[in-house]
Amino acid sequence: MNRKFYDFWVGLFAVLGFAALAFLALRVANMQTVRQHETYKISAEFDNIGGLKVRAPIKSAGVVVGRVSGIALDPKRYRAVVSMELDRQYLFSRDASAEILTSGILGEQYIGVSPGAEETMLKDGDRIKLTSSAIVLEQLISQMLFNKAADGSSGGNKQ
Repeated sequence: MNRKFYDFWVGLFAVLGFAALAFLALRVANMQTVRQHETYKISAEFDNIGGLKVRAPIKSAGVVVGRVSGIALDPKRYRAVVSMELDRQYLFSRDASAEILTSGILGEQYIGVSPGAEETMLKDGDRIKLTSSAIVLEQLISQMLFNKAADGSSGGNKQ
């Protein structure tokens, strides 16, 4: 009888451990398990999305209002088309703007949405027209080094 008692508790502990690991894995992956919000889909075009990924948060005033649902390249204009799902409780005007931002210096990238002033709201399938692309750290560093090298080579001969 003691053996069965211990086997039961070890089995229960193992099942609870696996359930806790699955829960943590879903939280880390930003997956929503039970709670689903009603959403509407919009899109925006960017010249450069940097390291933006599918399931990245969409924030307005620091509050998560949706998630990136897809990223594709427009084959005609060679611009990134980002599809987004916003919670239906957060409505933005048609002149809202979207920009790709970074949490901290080297943190994850997300989309920041700033509301506009129009009274007409975005609806399912609309596109945000005013966008600002990601700032890529490597490009900034390379520009700075290139400018320093150009400054150094042009003013070198003083006699």
